Amino acid sequence: MELRSVMTRASEAAVDIVCGIGPDQLDGRTPCPELKVGALVNHLIFLTGVRGYAAGLKQPPQDRPGQVAEGHDFTAEAGWAEAYAARSAATAAVWSDPQAWDGETAMTGSSRMQARFIGGIVLGEWLLHGWDLAVATGQKLNVDDALAAALYEDITEKADMARQYGVYGPEVTVPPTAPLFDRALGLAGRDPSWKRQA
Repeated sequence: MELRSVMTRASEAAVDIVCGIGPDQLDGRTPCPELKVGALVNHLIFLTGVRGYAAGLKQPPQDRPGQVAEGHDFTAEAGWAEAYAARSAATAAVWSDPQAWDGETAMTGSSRMQARFIGGIVLGEWLLHGWDLAVATGQKLNVDDALAAALYEDITEKADMARQYGVYGPEVTVPPTAPLFDRALGLAGRDPSWKRQA
């Protein structure tokens, strides 16, 4: 499957969740034990609204005008969710172009990888962290069959490497009859039945 065909829908799914987060929810826990909702939102914005955009354009991330540093608190800015919607849409547009997937690029400015690998990271950020934020804030991520299939295929290819580098946690066993998106979550070290605390 050509991942570029689903990037806009993945972005929209994540944006819907981000825009549904209330200010009183930013301190809530998430399936990522080390990140509360606000910190995970900032991570998502940074990776898919800043670094992912630059990577799709093959720009060194540090050379992009208006570049912000990792750890920047986007949620402290007025209209942050609407600003993210625009940033994320721009990233999706870049990665919908076939040229974005050619050659090599980088997310960090130092380690260059195949652009297809980086594009898969951006897709995973939208859908995996979109799900993390959805279940943490009592929402439902809108993932259609094509999105689920694209994510599952991409995670299957990189799960072992991602676990070696601590990007994914240990695989969570999910029944083979479970929905494909749930199986993708399990491969990425997430429990599809995770619930937020009341």
